[in-house]
Amino acid sequence: MNTRIQSLIGIARRAGRIASGDAQIEAMVKKRKGFLLIIAEDAHGAQKKYSQWASDISLPVLIAGTKLELGRSIGLSPRSAVLILDQGFAKAILLARS
Repeated sequence: MNTRIQSLIGIARRAGRIASGDAQIEAMVKKRKGFLLIIAEDAHGAQKKYSQWASDISLPVLIAGTKLELGRSIGLSPRSAVLILDQGFAKAILLARS
């Protein structure tokens, strides 16, 4: 995962525009909230679980980085997935991936 994406995820967290952890992500996806789901490359179980939910509601999924990198970018312990709850942050992250 590049540093630009990590920075954007960190800024989104400080702005209160992310959900992380199974319970939070599951609740937000069921409410059809969120604009981008970022899943760690080394979280194969999470990829199966969340990819199906995301496809059901046409939520873009970005598979990038490791659990450790995702956790560090939001200043918490390793995370399998992070849901971006703001459309602007989601677009910026998708643009930064290339």
